[in-house]
Amino acid sequence: MPIIKSEKKSLRQAKTRRARNLTYLNKMRLLLKQERSLISDGNEKEASKLLPKIYKALDKAAKENVIKKNTAARRKSRITAAINKISK
Repeated sequence: MPIIKSEKKSLRQAKTRRARNLTYLNKMRLLLKQERSLISDGNEKEASKLLPKIYKALDKAAKENVIKKNTAARRKSRITAAINKISK
C-alpha cells in the first residue's frame, strides 16, 4: 500500500479509471460475442440490427482510449464483412 499522499491519490484514480474502462471493454466484448453467435447461426437480420450498437460501443471505447482508433475501425470492418458474407 502506498504511504505517500500523492501515491494514495494515484491509486484511487487508477481504481476509478480501471472500473470505467472495464465497463466499456465488457460492453464491447459482450456485443461482439453476441454478433459472432448470430453470424455463426446465419441470422443476418438480427445481426444487422445489432450492428449500430456495436459501432457505438467500439467508437465509445476508442474515444475513451480503452482501445485504439484503428483497432475499433478494424473490428467494425471485419464484423461488417462477416455480415455481408452471410447475407449473400
